[in-house]
Amino acid sequence: MSTPEPTTHDPEPTTHDPEPTTHDPDPEQPRYEPPPSVGKLALWVLLFVVAAVVVVLGGVYFT
Repeated sequence: MSTPEPTTHDPEPTTHDPEPTTHDPDPEQPRYEPPPSVGKLALWVLLFVVAAVVVVLGGVYFT
């Protein structure tokens, strides 16, 4: 029995490492993003409140 020759349409085997090569002291510990700062959270809340006020005032104005 002989092994078949690889054809030209077969993809080449890749040898890249899917994991980053940085040193991780504890690979089993999950990593999370840091929580948003209080100022950033306050800005999002303020933006939501302003958008809600605009929607309500627009509804009142156009009725």
